[in-house]
Amino acid sequence: MAVSFGTGRRLARGAVLASVLLGGQALALAPEHETRRLMLATEEAVVAEKWGEAGEYLNRLQQLKGEKPLDYHFYRGRVMLQSSHLNEAQSALETYVTRAGAEGTHYQESLKLITDIEKARKESALAPQGTGERERVAVIEPAGDGRVASLRKLYLADSDREALTLHINSLLELAGWRRDQTVVRLDRPADVEYRLGTQGSEIQIQEIRRGEDGRVMRSTEPMSVFGINPRVEWRCETAISTCWVYDPRDGSRLFQLALNRDQAQEIADTLGHLIRTVQAPSDS
Repeated sequence: MAVSFGTGRRLARGAVLASVLLGGQALALAPEHETRRLMLATEEAVVAEKWGEAGEYLNRLQQLKGEKPLDYHFYRGRVMLQSSHLNEAQSALETYVTRAGAEGTHYQESLKLITDIEKARKESALAPQGTGERERVAVIEPAGDGRVASLRKLYLADSDREALTLHINSLLELAGWRRDQTVVRLDRPADVEYRLGTQGSEIQIQEIRRGEDGRVMRSTEPMSVFGINPRVEWRCETAISTCWVYDPRDGSRLFQLALNRDQAQEIADTLGHLIRTVQAPSDS
């Protein structure tokens, strides 16, 4: 059973363009070379303040297997901040600072941007009530059509379903759970990760667990959205350094995430809106 992760059409368009530019020959680079090429393109787009292009290159980088370069997290933070998705921007920038350290090329700028995000949140909290203004974060609400439109623009997606799938996978990439919370090695993959895709009226949930012996176990579970409540619950337990997102079908634990309340809430809200979108027969 083939599973669509919402990238087929965009990749197909890219393949056609590459064929035209190369006179009918499609060039397939090895992942490490393609990663470097897309990183260079991302850097040039950010410098030129072409945020849509930068977002497209980052989305393509996200689909590649293997560890991402350090600068990937910095540029993702820049693009998310430009789009006013403050929580995800902060998570990406904090990942860069943690991994790169004080020797990182963008270390100082990342710290300044994190401070800017903090100021933006304070200004939003102090804004007069009743003005209709609120902090624009990557939280998808039932009436958040404008937010989904923003995500479609950010990810250059053809549908709400595709935009939400790309977005929740981006959030899940940052929220992986690690067994050892004392020394977090972000240059290594998390011990528990998730990835979502959709097909028809189902959401495909892939779980990746890495054992202490290095063995990797993968499992995929279909979630039929028919008749389930799109309100998704979440909870964080400080004592065990874990946040949980609960299965809306039966209330059991669905996602085991790192201890970050903002990330857990965004993932739960985005999953809820993805369920609602897949339930809608008009979405494609």
